Amino acid sequence: MVSSRMSISVDDFYGKAKRWKDEFGELRKIIGECQLNEEVKWGCPCYTFQNKNIVLVHGFKEYCAVLFFKGSLLQDANGVLIQQTENVQAGRQMRFTNVREIAAMDSILKAYIYEAIEVEKAGIEVTFKKSTAYKVPEELEHQFEENRSLKAAFEALTPGRQRAYLLHFSEPKQAKTRVSRIEKYAQLILEGKGLQD
Repeated sequence: MVSSRMSISVDDFYGKAKRWKDEFGELRKIIGECQLNEEVKWGCPCYTFQNKNIVLVHGFKEYCAVLFFKGSLLQDANGVLIQQTENVQAGRQMRFTNVREIAAMDSILKAYIYEAIEVEKAGIEVTFKKSTAYKVPEELEHQFEENRSLKAAFEALTPGRQRAYLLHFSEPKQAKTRVSRIEKYAQLILEGKGLQD
């Protein structure tokens, strides 16, 4: 059952949904049968077990989805989990476009949720790639050569912040755009802040 102390914010999220309203309702019903706590995190309904994030419900233009926070650790016997982008290491989505699809996947969705709970109970963690595994863009290397304090500040950042910057700086195809991004965020790096801080 969904916790009897349902957050008003969760109710508001589901109540105000325009797109995917029926689909969200079906997902909430199914997930609610899995004995998880329901709350809002990152502006979306998040379902937890013993304060550990298990799944998140969210909607996009083309589909709605259940995000399994440690989906990369699940067996995925049915081959239904999707890695959102090549840079996502832990999370995996189960995507839906209508209520019929969700209803047809009821037992599979529950089985994956129960497996995700078992992963948490076992204390299994995702092994993330080290920041050193990511390529440092040539333009950033050049900035490091010109500004040693920028390099030192970057190296002092947490691995997650370093990863976020490396991915953001590497993304553009044009060198001038990469340079522009580096220049835009140099001060944040010097202040020890991450891309989203």
